[in-house]
Amino acid sequence: MDTEKRQDERRTESGIEVKPLYKPEDLEGFDYPERLGDPGEYPYTRGPYPSMYRGRPWTMRQYAGFGTARETNARFKYLIDNGQTGLSVAFDLPTQMGRDSDHELALGEVGKVGVAIDSLLDMRDLFEGIPLREVSTSMTINATASILLLLYSLVAEKQGVENVMGTTQNDILKEYLARGTYIYPPGPSMRITTDMFAYCAAELPRWNTISISGYHIREAGSTAVQELAFTLSNAIAYVEAALDAGLEVDEFAPRLSFFFNAHNDLFQEVAKYRAARRMWAKIMRDRFGASDERSIKLRFHTQTAGSSLTAQQAENNIVRTTVQALSAVLGGTQSLHTNAFDEALALPTEHSARIALRTQQILASEGGLTDTADPLAGSYYVESLTDALEEASWAYIRRIDEMGGSVKAIEERFMQREIEDAAYRYQREVENEERVIVGVNRYTSGGTDDPDMELHTVDETIRERQKERLAELKESRDNAAVEKALARLKDAAEGTENLLYPMKEALAELATLGEVSDTLRGVFGEYRPS
Repeated sequence: MDTEKRQDERRTESGIEVKPLYKPEDLEGFDYPERLGDPGEYPYTRGPYPSMYRGRPWTMRQYAGFGTARETNARFKYLIDNGQTGLSVAFDLPTQMGRDSDHELALGEVGKVGVAIDSLLDMRDLFEGIPLREVSTSMTINATASILLLLYSLVAEKQGVENVMGTTQNDILKEYLARGTYIYPPGPSMRITTDMFAYCAAELPRWNTISISGYHIREAGSTAVQELAFTLSNAIAYVEAALDAGLEVDEFAPRLSFFFNAHNDLFQEVAKYRAARRMWAKIMRDRFGASDERSIKLRFHTQTAGSSLTAQQAENNIVRTTVQALSAVLGGTQSLHTNAFDEALALPTEHSARIALRTQQILASEGGLTDTADPLAGSYYVESLTDALEEASWAYIRRIDEMGGSVKAIEERFMQREIEDAAYRYQREVENEERVIVGVNRYTSGGTDDPDMELHTVDETIRERQKERLAELKESRDNAAVEKALARLKDAAEGTENLLYPMKEALAELATLGEVSDTLRGVFGEYRPS
């Protein structure tokens, strides 16, 4: 009997048991105002806004970037022409790591996984002909987030736009934890982050200064519970750092935003998003004393799970992405990127990018998903699962608090080990066929069902073209003015002045991204994990 019971037992990949049937007694004593509240009301479980998608659908923000700025600009215009409602920029690895395209470490990486941005000239090309007064832009950039934001604002000023709309990811803690595109040690990195909070509060009040990211934590192999708990723990660390820097909580917290993964277990993902809103509301109100409701509401972007895409039977990924996108919408996301079906093999083609965008448009226009807020509220299963995810996430947050917070937990590799163990368990389940991946470990066809597909390729001459452009830039600019501006940035880094003001001055004089980053490297050093 025990063996039969074990064989019939079902659990989410977070280890939460799923019962065969949920009944009213599973929600006995459930307090609607305390646990849910109406949409737009504390604790915001049902959504941050009263009308949710009935007022306006989520922002469809497809992630794009490759090659030169001009090539990516053409893709942006293609997506806008096909109905995309917001831009999302992917940068190449040299840009993310603060290296110009002519640096020896950039060899083989220029323009490969995103667009190459070396200077203000590239940024102007990237947004040429795109009205920044009308379009909000998300930039997936972390160690060099302040530089890319300032370049963007300089382009906007040229267009006559003073108060731009958009988001920089700017989440450096998860880089140490899960992704690896850090430059400086944690202390100086957190200083740059809080300097950006202060700068935007004064100069760019409509800009979301950070997108605290669970996405990459999940892509590294975490469970849904770990994604939620580690993301909120990192968010707590950012709030504490800003308070320590002298900022008032309601001065910067309204512009904090989040970025979550949408994975395959539809109901668990819906529950994760709902639990995230409820937990953040409690953290901000009860732990940090926030009184502005904008500080208490959790707003988030979602991207479907890149790690779930398979190279085998790649067209199956269209269905996977649709299920994941559905979870994000049912969970109340504010914006969404849907992956293209060919991304396990290459960057998206125009064809695959259009299918990914059309997936969102069909959900919004044909699926009846925008008619009512939080349609799964009151489900015995979904409410029980939301409670279970919240309880398990609080347990992790308490452990991290006891260790001294996220920075300490990252330094001690606690979160990294938890993610590694979860990733190992998941992979073993796949290899043992305990977890079915269609077309990979079940329903395979001997490799005969993968038709030849057109794949996107990046022009291998891009690095030489970028190098030539950099040489021309350095020949034609006022190098004395650049050197003076970089010296002022160095002085600010050695002191306590907000770094973004001298950074902007240097970038306006056509200092390159690499030159600005190297100036800070000279003061802060580079981080090398022990």
